[in-house]
Parts: sequence; structure tokens; C-alpha cells
Amino acid sequence: MIVMDGGPKVFPDLKNPFVLVIFGATGDLAHTRLIPGLLSLYNKKMLPDEFYILGFSRREYSEGEFKKSFEELEEKEEWDSFSKHIMYLRGTFEEEKGYQDLIEKLNSIDEKMGTCLTRFFYLATPPKNYSEILDNMVSTKLSDSCGHEGHSPTKVIIEKPFGKDFQHSKALEEKLSGSFAEEQIFRVDHYLGKETVQNILAFRFANSIFEPVWNNKFIDHVQITWAEKEGIGNRGSFFDGVGILRDVVQNHIMQLISAVVMEQPKSFTKEDVREERAKVTGAVKLSDSRAVRGQYEGYLNDANVMPASQTETYTAMKLLVETERFSGVPFYIRAGKNMQRDDISISVVFIQTCHILFKEYGCPEVGNVLTFRIQPNEGISLRVIAKRPGPTLSLGTVGMRFDYKNDFGTVGLDAYEKVLLDIFSGDQTLFTRSDEIQNSWSLLDSVLKEWQNDKNLPVYKGESWGPKEGIELIEKDNRRWL
Repeated sequence: MIVMDGGPKVFPDLKNPFVLVIFGATGDLAHTRLIPGLLSLYNKKMLPDEFYILGFSRREYSEGEFKKSFEELEEKEEWDSFSKHIMYLRGTFEEEKGYQDLIEKLNSIDEKMGTCLTRFFYLATPPKNYSEILDNMVSTKLSDSCGHEGHSPTKVIIEKPFGKDFQHSKALEEKLSGSFAEEQIFRVDHYLGKETVQNILAFRFANSIFEPVWNNKFIDHVQITWAEKEGIGNRGSFFDGVGILRDVVQNHIMQLISAVVMEQPKSFTKEDVREERAKVTGAVKLSDSRAVRGQYEGYLNDANVMPASQTETYTAMKLLVETERFSGVPFYIRAGKNMQRDDISISVVFIQTCHILFKEYGCPEVGNVLTFRIQPNEGISLRVIAKRPGPTLSLGTVGMRFDYKNDFGTVGLDAYEKVLLDIFSGDQTLFTRSDEIQNSWSLLDSVLKEWQNDKNLPVYKGESWGPKEGIELIEKDNRRWL
């Protein structure tokens, strides 16, 4: 059990009614993550008795048609009961009328409830829409709380990527901070809600056997792989022009690095944890190696992809973390779509020392490796060296592993279920802070600028491990991808 804010934290007991407004409610995020996550929480009795989900989008739907658009959920347990909490309003992000209609609807809910409900505004839209939505929320005073004494302020939720480069990110942060206090802003990187990512901290700081070797005296290097077997599918309108660097590296992978590197926080309160994460993102630097990029064969034929697009679907790079503990330890990262298999993992590769005593018998090329498997088959494995059975001394590697489903009987909450629960309870521990975002953009801006001036974009075969340049990146250091 993790202690947060002075007491044991299991799941928040949500009793207070609320209204969740979803901008872009007819989009992919609402259909694949938000509404399914809310339905699951409802079935687990984790939502209050009274709550309202108000979809807002430009599509000409009636309320019934909007609910029917979730046909894949209609057979799920309790859908009929849950769907009674769902409403819909048609409006465009750029026109003020939709926001005024939204204000009237929210006021009517408050009148019905006889109180001013906490309002959550989830921007489930492409990042290009953030500015106009925020501007209209402020100009129409939709962003204001109801004004009742003691009422919790409005909360606004935005999804990664937070901007498209350092300057855009900075402008977005200025807009957010100019209208909302930090405790009102939830910047969602749902990978922080994954059980395995959270478990990295528990694994490191609750097990005394690992802390003494968690440094550059014992760790040779760290590998982070983000491989997805599927291509972009029907996400071309979002992904094209964004690319894997903005979509994955700037946020998800930087958070994975933080989990590996961060020092033990003073406590598990939100500010102590976020402070340590921010220190890490400020210490990550690019090595002298060029960042590699690539695009899978056939990408230009995918739906909603621009002809001759230079958007990368793969990237690999070598990073260094300038902290006392990890100075000199290279972090090799790779992220790609249409790869050989699904594999999202962190591998901590320890310095191989067995050759000192066993050199005449032969040692495995790679010895001890601690791997956090984030997806699929969430769990942790440790590779150790052991003697092979037989009359002669021969060494090999064996794995010790656990996975959540077999050992705990459950994989826990889905990442978005955890994210939504924390939003409703006001816990910002697993949400990124503005300085974390600025640090990561500052690091990657130089890569984006270099790519803008270099039209060389290697093409790699689908269901492979990416272009040869990504393999050469690590092999020139006499290492190899695991």
C-alpha cells in the first residue's frame, strides 16, 4: 500500500456529483478510452451515484445517435444504466454559440441538482484545437466556477503531445497558466497510470537489494523499446505531421526515463514526486550521435497521409543523464510503428563481470538484465547467470520473472481508469508538471530542427526492427539491441 498525502491510498471514494464535459466527444479518444474507462469504473462501483457526461462535438447527432455511436459497448454490463448519464451538445470549437449553449446546459444541471457541481473539461481533441477551445472557455466565462462559496474550481484536462515544439508548448503553458491555477490543470500522459510504470518506483525503493547497485558503478546501459506491430491505422489525420518523436518520445519515453533515474522522493505527495521527475527531465542530454529516423514502407498510402510526407514513424537515439548516479550511463531508446512485434519495455543492463573468474569457460555476451515489461504481458523479469547442468563447468542465462495476472490475479486498473479516478479525486501525482514538459521540449527541439533541414528519411520494411541506421546506432558502441 502506497502512502500519499499522509495516509494510505487505495482507491478514492468518490461521493460528490460531478459533470465531465468532453470536447471532441465523437473522436477516437472518447470512443476507445474515455467512455469505455468510465463504463468500467461505473461497473466497479467507483463513481458517485450522481454524475453527468456531456459530449460536445461538431457532428450533427441527436443524443440518442451519440449514444448509439458506442455500439461496441452496448453489450457490456450495465450499459443501459450507465448511458442514462450521457448527454450530447452539438457545437464547433471556433464559434461562441456552442459555448453559450454549454453554459446553459451546465446551469440547468446545477439547478436540477440544487448545487454547483464540480466541472471537468476534457479536451479530447487534436492539440491544434487547444488554443481556440481555451480562448472561448475564457471569453464566455465557461472556465469560471459557479461562484458558490467553497466550490471546487473548474478542472481542465489536456492530452499529450503538449504543443508541437518548445515555442508552441511555451505559448500553450502561458495560456493555461493565465486562466487556470496549477492545481486546476491535468496534463495527461496515460503511461504514468500504467501499473508497471508505477511499479518501477515501488520495485526500486521498497527493495533494498537493488538500491546499492542502481548507479553507474554497476549499470552498463539502459535500453527502452517502444515497438508497435500495427501501423497508424485510421489515425493518419492525427499522426501525420506529428510523428513518433512528438507522439511518444517527448512524453511517454521521457516519463519512463524519469522512473528509472529519479531519486527517492521525500514522500509520495504529488509535489515531491513531480519535483524529482522534473529534475530528471532537466538532466537528460543528447549524446554526440545523430538521432535516427525512418518511415515504414507503405506509410504514404495510408488514409489521411499527405503525399510525400516527411513524418517519421520510427526514431532511435542515444541519451545521457547528467546526474551523479547515472553520469556516463547511455540510454538507448527506439520507438516505431509497424515493427516486428508489440514490445514496450525498459531493460537495465548491468556490467558484465563474470569473465574475470570464468573467462576460460566462456561467459554469456550479456549477463544480468532487469526488464520491466510494460506491454504486453505486464511484469518484471531478471536475467541471471547460472551453471548449465552437466559434468563440465558451462555458463548460461536463466530468467526469473513475475507477471501481474499470474502472481496477483489481476493486471489492476486500465491506465485510463486510473487517470480518470485521479482527475475526479484531484490527485495530480501521475500528471506532468509544466517544467517537465518544457525540459523535454528543450531537449528535442534541436532534433526537430535538424530533421527539418535534412530530407533524408530512410524507409524500412514493415514488421521489421526499423532501418539499419537504428541498429548501427547501438552497435557502433559494441552493444546490441536485446
